[in-house]
Amino acid sequence: MITGIEDTDASSPKGFSLLQNYPNPFNPTTKINYSIPQTGIVTLKVFDILGNEIATLINEEQSAGEYEVEFSADGGSAYGGNVSNLSSGIYFYKITAGNYKATMKMILLK
Repeated sequence: MITGIEDTDASSPKGFSLLQNYPNPFNPTTKINYSIPQTGIVTLKVFDILGNEIATLINEEQSAGEYEVEFSADGGSAYGGNVSNLSSGIYFYKITAGNYKATMKMILLK
């Protein structure tokens, strides 16, 4: 008698997550980690304290998995962004993936 089926694929995330950047505070680069449990359009953006968009780090369809993006206050990231010499202060990064939305705070200290 079968009572249930368990997914044994440990490499596939069980849910959405956006982790705290590391290091935080940072100067001039930091890493942002997130995971998505299913394929979909993912956007990851950086905003200043006033809500102005500073950079778009990710804006593409991604398959389920865990990801890491490096953000540089001197030049955006390898994935895009048009950042030029940000000043010290508080910034926010926001992920949108399907119906999931999360925002985290990061601090740039120069």
